[in-house]
Amino acid sequence: MGDLSRSDSSWFDAETTTFGDRVTGAREAASLGQAELAKRLGVKIKTIRAWENDQAEPRANKLGKLAGILGVSMMWLLSGQGEGLDGPEAQEPLDEDLEKVLIDLRQMRQEQAQLAERMGRLEKRLRSVMTDA
Repeated sequence: MGDLSRSDSSWFDAETTTFGDRVTGAREAASLGQAELAKRLGVKIKTIRAWENDQAEPRANKLGKLAGILGVSMMWLLSGQGEGLDGPEAQEPLDEDLEKVLIDLRQMRQEQAQLAERMGRLEKRLRSVMTDA
């Protein structure tokens, strides 16, 4: 993390972005709105929003179709590696304070995703214990 004005292929890598960030970036690069993408995939718009907000991920069949529509590889959507989007063209450097805020926000998003994953595992364990009891 660091220079937000870079234009190399790591702009959308796993360390910099989430699955949802890559879906959003690819959808916007393809000039598609959420509603149009949902219609083309045969899903509800709330499903697209959940994917873009990292609240859910598509099943394999939808992932393949999503990658095809967006013109990126499934591997890139999942991991940031492979055929995907290049970063934006060189931009004006951001103010140092603004860059720090953006870095903090990204870190908080990653921590939130990790907490959500832990909560999911705990919920699964709780259900298992309740079922056994």
